[in-house]
Amino acid sequence: MKTSDFFYYLPEELIAQTPMEPRDMARMLVIDRQTGKRTHQVFRDFPDFFNEKDVLVINQTRVIPARLLGVKEETGVPVEVLLLRRIDKDHWETLVRPGRRLKKGVTVSFGDGKLRCEIGDTTLAGGRVVRFMYEGVFEALLDELGEMPLPPYIHEKLENPDMYQTVYAKQAGSAAAPTAGLHFTDEVLSRLREKGVKIVPVLLHVGLGTFRPVKEENVENHVMHEEYYEVTEEAARAINEARKAGGRIVCAGTTTVRTLETAADDAGVIHPGGGMTNIFIKPGVRFKATDVIMTNFHLPESTLLMLVSAFMGRDEALDAYNEAVKEKYRFFSFGDCMLIL
Repeated sequence: MKTSDFFYYLPEELIAQTPMEPRDMARMLVIDRQTGKRTHQVFRDFPDFFNEKDVLVINQTRVIPARLLGVKEETGVPVEVLLLRRIDKDHWETLVRPGRRLKKGVTVSFGDGKLRCEIGDTTLAGGRVVRFMYEGVFEALLDELGEMPLPPYIHEKLENPDMYQTVYAKQAGSAAAPTAGLHFTDEVLSRLREKGVKIVPVLLHVGLGTFRPVKEENVENHVMHEEYYEVTEEAARAINEARKAGGRIVCAGTTTVRTLETAADDAGVIHPGGGMTNIFIKPGVRFKATDVIMTNFHLPESTLLMLVSAFMGRDEALDAYNEAVKEKYRFFSFGDCMLIL
């Protein structure tokens, strides 16, 4: 497979620049994989597709204000540091700009010296390890000095940072939001519970993979960046029991898909635990634990579009995307969504 096999044309004006308000009024393209039928709905209709045996799996990661803007102490040159993954108390894996001008040992200052970091080694994925130096509580300084790390295709300022968090976000650690979850409201979740649907949280902290395009011409040569995931015993038990009872496992977003497919054995049984995953789901990969996916529309030639193509077929996925373009759906992080049955 070539990366170009996953290209589609997207007019720039269809890239959503602001969140939908209210959240649950985003459009939703519903696709039945068995019949090929497509219908155009709104996300508020999402609970109508569930029954009491089903389980909805959500990613309860919380986005941190991971974008730090500072200056190189020696020269005053502007520097951007994007936090990706905490290694230990004061060491982080990051992306830095301008990377070539920030040699090992260089010190960067944020907020007139309230927070400083020393640039360290280059990672295998092309990032940098940095060591932070500060007085007080790091998280408090990050809240004060950091910004929400919106993707580069969003050019408008986010007026309300909470709109880049899901309503069920709990565990801080992501460099980007699990964007399919942005559509949920407390009302939608309540309607699901009223129908008897179990809502099961898992965790995957979104990291470098979100910001890295596929540069390899051959898809097989692309290596995913590692991200931290966690499945509790309670979550594993609820999912396994639902499957035994004949319920469907519905994943809210590709991050929950990647978490479950990492935690599942060949028989589809979910095992509790956590650690790092670099699972790459592309056409040819067999899904072991996922029955239904609700997901946003993803970038051309991205690993996320490849995951969707693996689930519903490449030609079918691209045809659905082309229909969404024709119908002027909103794309990417703040955009509309698909429900793939």
